[in-house]
Amino acid sequence: MGDAHSKEDIKKHIKTYIAIFVALLIGTVVTVLASLIDLGHAFNIALALLIASVKAFLVAGFFMHLLSEKKTIYAILVCTVVFFTGLMALTIMAHYDVPVLIK
Repeated sequence: MGDAHSKEDIKKHIKTYIAIFVALLIGTVVTVLASLIDLGHAFNIALALLIASVKAFLVAGFFMHLLSEKKTIYAILVCTVVFFTGLMALTIMAHYDVPVLIK
């Protein structure tokens, strides 16, 4: 009976997880430091979203093993992103679609 995961494989995965953990810690520190710098409201939000996207990619790709999945999971992920974007667009449009009150 063969061992599916050798000790070298496990050590390799542990090194990867530790590297991702350190990258997430650095990303958190960069996020906090970026929030202390006034770059303009829109640019601060864009920078925070960029850092959060990188951190989400690291979590989904390595901790959730998305990088080693088959194409079906990517199709489901794309559909999720499309529906999420549509729902956010509808929410933003509804926020600005307030009827004018007549006195």
